[in-house]
Amino acid sequence: MALLAGGCSRSAGRADFVFVNGAEPETLDPHIVTGQPEIRIAESLFEGLTSRDGAGHIVPGIAERWEISPDGRTYTFHLRDAIWSNGDPLTSADFLASWQRALDPATASGYADFYSYIVNAEAYNAGTLKDFSQVGVTAPDARTLKVTLNYPTPFFLDICAFSTLAPVHLASLRRWGNDWLKPGKLVSDGPYTLAAWRINDRVVLQKNPRYWNAAHVGFNRIDALTLQSPATAFNLFYSGVVDLTMDKSMVPAFFIDVLRTKPYYHAHTILGTYFYRFNVTRKPFDDPRVRRALALAIDKKRIVERITRAGEEPAGSLTPPGFTGYEAPPGLGYDPEKARALLAEAGYPGGKGFPSASILYSATGAQNAQIATEIQAIWRENLGIEVGLRAQEWKVYLNSLAGLDYDMGQSSWVGDYPDPNTFLDCFVTGRGNNRTGWSSPAYDGLLADARREADPVRRMAILRQAEALLVDQAAPVIPLYYYVGVSLYHDGQLGGFQASPLDEHRLADLYWIERPKGRGTP
Repeated sequence: MALLAGGCSRSAGRADFVFVNGAEPETLDPHIVTGQPEIRIAESLFEGLTSRDGAGHIVPGIAERWEISPDGRTYTFHLRDAIWSNGDPLTSADFLASWQRALDPATASGYADFYSYIVNAEAYNAGTLKDFSQVGVTAPDARTLKVTLNYPTPFFLDICAFSTLAPVHLASLRRWGNDWLKPGKLVSDGPYTLAAWRINDRVVLQKNPRYWNAAHVGFNRIDALTLQSPATAFNLFYSGVVDLTMDKSMVPAFFIDVLRTKPYYHAHTILGTYFYRFNVTRKPFDDPRVRRALALAIDKKRIVERITRAGEEPAGSLTPPGFTGYEAPPGLGYDPEKARALLAEAGYPGGKGFPSASILYSATGAQNAQIATEIQAIWRENLGIEVGLRAQEWKVYLNSLAGLDYDMGQSSWVGDYPDPNTFLDCFVTGRGNNRTGWSSPAYDGLLADARREADPVRRMAILRQAEALLVDQAAPVIPLYYYVGVSLYHDGQLGGFQASPLDEHRLADLYWIERPKGRGTP
């Protein structure tokens, strides 16, 4: 019988808990991950200074406590007596060296901008500063980490919970090189260790007995299944092979009207938006009139009513509703007549002469293809243009976006912390998650002004001005709809799973209220 990587055979028995994780992870390196399937696993293997409880609130992680200076700029973290999964002590020096690695330009971390709130971190990441000792982080002793920020940052503790700020075991990197992420070699500090990783099948997580809060971890072994088909995911859940699906793309949309009546169907609003982005380095998408025309021509209500059908709302802004104190701009809306006028002004009356172009989308799930096909038809009807469709496997798709190897691309974003900045900061010039080639000194300046603004009301007003520039004027992105989080599980059996506005669900918090009987073996 075939062996799982790491030596776990498929005959080893059923895991305590099995869930659908979606696409095949691109990597499990916490400093490089960008997609939700990767982050979900990485945050089970690696823990940073802070963590989140089931409801998404910040709680102590490797740091058992911290103090914040009166001016809000200096954080002093006190680390608990934690150890790595191989028994090595976990110290502040591990954080210091790991943060240096994440900021190193050679690492190419997509979330390196999360460090930009720290003094001189942005300059080090850009390569203009070579001396890491000038970055605002020091380790006064083995159990203390001191961080100095450029300005008070109300969501900094949220950022510290993100995988990009987690420590990695650098001795393993030095010993194993690129193989350090393989089962049997990966050393973790989180609630789980990597027992096996079978490509296009599953990632197997084993409880880490050396984790500081191991007594709280509910399952000894978790199997995270890699699946592309929502129908397959549902069939596995319905037959008892899978205990949980928590990704809307893995719920069959054609069946959702029926599923919504079932007791195992759970839905809640999340801080997430599904949108399209343009590669503005390619013609004709370098012209904002073309981008705005394409945005104005899309009937978003048609998409949520015909395709997604889980109660999603059409999106005008990139930032979804739910951020305290923030009112997003209304966006461009739906106006085919204005869209046709803009397209004609840009030199393509009635769509004549419009260059060959295509929509890139991830092949994971069926909805991405359905939405792309619907938008293709909408643009044909309203603008007289023809665009192609280009589906790619998840990892290839991510690489195409990052390398600007696309014309228009399907995208989504779920907030990493409860502040509109988590959406808007993505499109600052040079950000790893920008992936449009778009650059605006005016936009960058507004985001910088918001960072410096201490008054929360004025700060939100600046962010709103920035977002209006993004979605109304420049339009390098087209917001399509706001996400609804959908999960399938039996709540009389599974405990610890809560609605989370950030759509984060710590695997370590899950447990059986009542262990299911007659479960299938995947």
